[in-house]
Amino acid sequence: MKIKVGVIFGGKSVEHEVSIITAVQAMEFLNKDKYEVVPIYISKDGIWYTSPRLTSMEVFKDLENINLYAKEVCLIKKNNEFVLQKTKGLFKSVVNTIDVVIPIVHGKGVEDGSLAGYLETIGIPYAGPSMLGAAIGQDKVVQKQLLESAGIKVPAYVWFYDNEYITDENNIIKEIEKLHYPVIVKPARLGSSIGITFAKNKDELRSAIDEAITYDNKIVVEAVIENLQEIDCAVVGNHEFQETSLLGEFLTNNSFLTFEDKYIGEGSKKTKTGSKSSGKINTSGFKIPAKLDKKIEKEIIETSIKAFKLFNLTGVTRFDYLVDKKTKQVYLNEPNTIPGCLAFFFFKAKGKSYTELLDDMIATAIKDYKSEQKRITNFESNILATYNGSKGNKNKLN
Repeated sequence: MKIKVGVIFGGKSVEHEVSIITAVQAMEFLNKDKYEVVPIYISKDGIWYTSPRLTSMEVFKDLENINLYAKEVCLIKKNNEFVLQKTKGLFKSVVNTIDVVIPIVHGKGVEDGSLAGYLETIGIPYAGPSMLGAAIGQDKVVQKQLLESAGIKVPAYVWFYDNEYITDENNIIKEIEKLHYPVIVKPARLGSSIGITFAKNKDELRSAIDEAITYDNKIVVEAVIENLQEIDCAVVGNHEFQETSLLGEFLTNNSFLTFEDKYIGEGSKKTKTGSKSSGKINTSGFKIPAKLDKKIEKEIIETSIKAFKLFNLTGVTRFDYLVDKKTKQVYLNEPNTIPGCLAFFFFKAKGKSYTELLDDMIATAIKDYKSEQKRITNFESNILATYNGSKGNKNKLN
C-alpha cells in the first residue's frame, strides 16, 4: 500500500507564488511507486483546497478560479485517521486521508511555525521544521541572538520595531550609522529577499526603512560585509543525524541576492509589468561546488550542523553565509528552513537526487513520529476528578 503524502503549499504570505513553484516541482519528483501525492493548497485568503489537478502549474495561472478545480477542505484527526474533510454542504464527507505531510510553504503566516503548530496539534507526522525551529528560522533578530549566544559570528546589526522608529527616529538612525554605510535594511520576518534594500546614505536609509515597514513591524539593519562571497550549505536530517550538501556560491551582479536572482531565471520572459517567472526556481547562478579554502569549507559545514541542532530543525534547511574573502571571516547570515526547491540541487551535485532527498525527509518524519508515540504525553489519572470548585479542594496542588 502506498504512503499518502499531503503536500501543503500556498498560504497568506507575500511568498505565496514561490511556494506554489516549489511545491509543484516537489510533487513531480516524489516517487509515485511509493507515494500517493495529495496536493493541499492554501489560498491567499486562507481557504484550504484539494484536488489531483493541483499538481499542475497550469491550474495556478488563474488563482481566483481554484474553486472550479478543487474542493474546500479542512485537515483533522477523525476515527484515528488524518483526513481531509469537506467544509461545504450538509454532509461533511471525507475527501481523502493522509499519512504524512510535507509542508512546502514560504514566509510569515505559514513558514513561521503557524502551520507546524497546527500539524503538531492534530498529531500528524510532517517532514519539515518543528514549530520552534520554524519560528526561529523566520525571525532574523531572534536567530541572530541565538547564534551569538552559541558563539557563531553574524554581521553587526541593529533592530527595532516600527513604533520605536516613529517615536525615536533620530536616535535609531544614529545607532544604525555606527555600523557605517552602506547597510542592508530588512523586514525581520520575511524571506525571498522581499522588502530588502541596500542603503548608501541617510536619505536612502530612511526610504529603505519606510519600505521595510510596509511588510513587517520588526526591522533589522545589517552592516555590509566587504569583499563579499555568498556561500550556501544545505542540511537534511533531524536532531540525531545531519547530512550536509556540497557548498554553493551564488554569483550576482547586485548588491545582495535579490528576489529576481532567486526566482526570475532561465525561461523567464518580460511582460508589461516586468519579469515573469518561468515556473521554476532559478538555480543557474550557483557555482557548485564553491571554490573555497579548505579551512573555510570545514568551518561552514561544522557551523551548519551546529546551527541546525541549535534551532531544533528537521527536514531540509539552507544556511546562507557571508564570507569576507580578504579577512577570511565567515558570518552566518540566516537559515531558510523551507528553501526554494528544497535546496535539492545542492545535494544533486553530490549524487543525491531530488527523489532521494524527498524519501529521506519522509522517512525521517515517520521515524520521529513513531519515536514520539513512545513518550509519555499525558497521565491516566484525572486530577479534576476530586476538584470541588469554589468550595476548595482537600488535595491542594503545589
